Amino acid sequence: MHAIPLALVVLVVAIALLFDFLNGVHDAANSVATIVTTRVLTPTQAVAWAAFFNFVAAFVFGTGVAHTISNNLIDPAVMSVYIVLAGLLGAVVWNVLTWYLALPTSSSHAIISSLAGAALVKAGSHAILLRGWAPVLLFLVISPLIGMVLGYVFMHIVAWSTYRIPRERASKLFRSLQLFSAGAYSLGHGTNDAQKTMGIIVALLVSSGYSRYATSRHVLFGMHHEISLWIILSCHAAIALGTMIGGWRIVKTMGSRITPHLRPMGGFSAELAAAFTIGLATFAKVPISTTHAIGGAISGVGATRGVHAVRWVWARRIVYGWVLTFPGAALIGGLFYLLLHVTLEPLVGVAAR
Repeated sequence: MHAIPLALVVLVVAIALLFDFLNGVHDAANSVATIVTTRVLTPTQAVAWAAFFNFVAAFVFGTGVAHTISNNLIDPAVMSVYIVLAGLLGAVVWNVLTWYLALPTSSSHAIISSLAGAALVKAGSHAILLRGWAPVLLFLVISPLIGMVLGYVFMHIVAWSTYRIPRERASKLFRSLQLFSAGAYSLGHGTNDAQKTMGIIVALLVSSGYSRYATSRHVLFGMHHEISLWIILSCHAAIALGTMIGGWRIVKTMGSRITPHLRPMGGFSAELAAAFTIGLATFAKVPISTTHAIGGAISGVGATRGVHAVRWVWARRIVYGWVLTFPGAALIGGLFYLLLHVTLEPLVGVAAR
């Protein structure tokens, strides 16, 4: 007989999928910001396009990022249902708060920070695996820079290769190409962000004694997986549904306030740059902020028209949101753990081990 009641585990899995859904509402708005700003697609068409590729990503990439989340950031021996629940609740609260404030912060950093805060309250600093955090913190710094550099370079390549083509013809061409670049970005976003929730669910099931429901070896469209198929499909479905709901307050910030008058050429370059950045991180099995990637890429594209073409005040606002996420989400996660330790544990009758 399991020490952790199955009903509690099912509840936490449902909250994890709720977080994944909110990730779609909060972060996946970035998937459609540029293509809406350039008027290639209407908002309704754009979210449907992005949601489709968010889900298709389940059949394209592996689950290396999920492994990083479940094993490499927090000591598996410390992980418990209470840490996972506190981490999820902390991240959900942080996402709702920043959504209300229209701050395009990272759901990725919110969840890992909130989990870390809960683990720190339970077991102290030894619960944090520094070797696993090193690449995460590295990409925190370099991912917006990579996106910015690639956006700047791709925009120059596009401008150089089309300078002899009439502007209207070139614009029409890149309106079509932007469908490809937006799809590529959403594909990368879907695989990197949905895998974070996969990793959380796997960690929850393993730490609660239900590991047989978490892992199974199978092949999906030529890709070898060790995470159960139901986890993969449910996480991608949740983030795709969240994308369908949309987050237009953040779309406005990301698409038009960073660099106004974004055109199809610029949208194509920004989305392609962000897709490359996310793909690099996914290949390295690192959970990356897709907000970092697209924000940096849009800024890089805008900078090709001169430094003053980028509204750096909005870029700074985004950076402030990123900086606040680590301590803010960690604090909320730690507080939720204390609350659960005091209230839920006596009711359930299971030690917060």
